[in-house]
Amino acid sequence: MPTDDEVVRTAAEAAEDVVFSRFDRTEVVDLDVTVTFEDGVLEVDVYLNAPDGRADAARVADDAALAARGAVDDRFATETG
Repeated sequence: MPTDDEVVRTAAEAAEDVVFSRFDRTEVVDLDVTVTFEDGVLEVDVYLNAPDGRADAARVADDAALAARGAVDDRFATETG
């Protein structure tokens, strides 16, 4: 069973991976990934400020949050399965 810190780190890394797979680091004006995991409840919030163009920032932020949740689900499945 992963620790709360491992869950938070897994989610945050997955969210950042999605953002930086779609935008160069130099293009990202501001990125805030907030992850909490308390009493078995995962909350992920991604704020992204990046220029329009190659990818829609709001869509990328939503995709990053979904990826974070998926990565945590995978981690639990691997460690408890």
